[in-house]
Amino acid sequence: MSACDLAPGYIRAIAPYQPGKPTSELARELGLDEASIIKLASNENPLGVSPKALAAMRALLDGLARYPDGNGFELKQALSQRFGVALDRIVLGNGSNDVLELVARAFLAPGLSAVYSQHAFAVYPLAVQAVGAKGIEVPARNFGHDLDAMAAALRPDTRIVFLANPNNPTGTFMAGGDVEKFLAKLPAEVLVVLDEAYTEYLRPDFRYDSISWLNSHPNLVITRTFSKVYGLAGLRVGYALAAPAVADLMNRVRQPFNVNSLSLAAAAAALGDEAFIRDSYELNCRGMDQIVAGLGRLGLQHIPSYGNFVTFAVPKAAEVFQKLLRLGVIVRPIAAYGMPGHLRVSIGLEAENARFLDALKQALA
Repeated sequence: MSACDLAPGYIRAIAPYQPGKPTSELARELGLDEASIIKLASNENPLGVSPKALAAMRALLDGLARYPDGNGFELKQALSQRFGVALDRIVLGNGSNDVLELVARAFLAPGLSAVYSQHAFAVYPLAVQAVGAKGIEVPARNFGHDLDAMAAALRPDTRIVFLANPNNPTGTFMAGGDVEKFLAKLPAEVLVVLDEAYTEYLRPDFRYDSISWLNSHPNLVITRTFSKVYGLAGLRVGYALAAPAVADLMNRVRQPFNVNSLSLAAAAAALGDEAFIRDSYELNCRGMDQIVAGLGRLGLQHIPSYGNFVTFAVPKAAEVFQKLLRLGVIVRPIAAYGMPGHLRVSIGLEAENARFLDALKQALA
């Protein structure tokens, strides 16, 4: 028997999260020119990094021998001013994945449970399993959250419900009013973690103010990220907004210096780069229309998406995925989400979207 054999069974049973394939890996595997490969697999911002964020990082390069501000005051202050929340309601993370894990570590343990939807973000069950708690997966309705079924799935030992809005990888959306009604009928001791990683991509008619709910729903935790519309996926910055007592417990299990100096400065600057955010949003709207129209011409059904990606049904999805790789186009297979007949494609630049559609046509032929 080894030390590994004595590790908790729930740890040994974890199937690690599989990220999108990097362009460098595909280039090595297939002997392709890396510069010719387009990656539309990880819902990244095709415009790159906010110019204001780049300037903020360059200004810090000479100070990297120093530890970052462990409290993240500058970024918290920017978030406080932007959203009108007190500093003691903010928790910073190494990406929103980190924040989701902080919630699980602070409020779950063996003998407790958490509820999440089928086809929801893979980190929810991973975070739950990593602390030895029980995950309760509720069947989806039309690839999205069935809020009534999720409420009915709660057990006396349930401490967290994870909601993603919009959802990844399906792109589905729940109206703000429906989410607030769901919140109102849950017991006060059950935290609702509302994952809004893609909220900045919502079109005006679908936007809602979840932050205003924090005062009336102290069991609400809102998580967001700088990896999507702000273009900082490589820096890993996320945050949570919650009641002060909830935020305090999350901060107790947070690692010191979990967000580095460059990330803190870049995120604070990107938050105020209104022109970049607007350009990213508008590019996404045009790209969404372009890809949806192209899928329609190919006779493929898609799930209406409210994020910066589209999930579509395709015959022999695994085979088509491999054909796309050989053509230098990386999308995301989502069989691990219980959707083996679908692929997910991120919205790219206009030329990247066109190349994807052309490659998909070839792969289908």
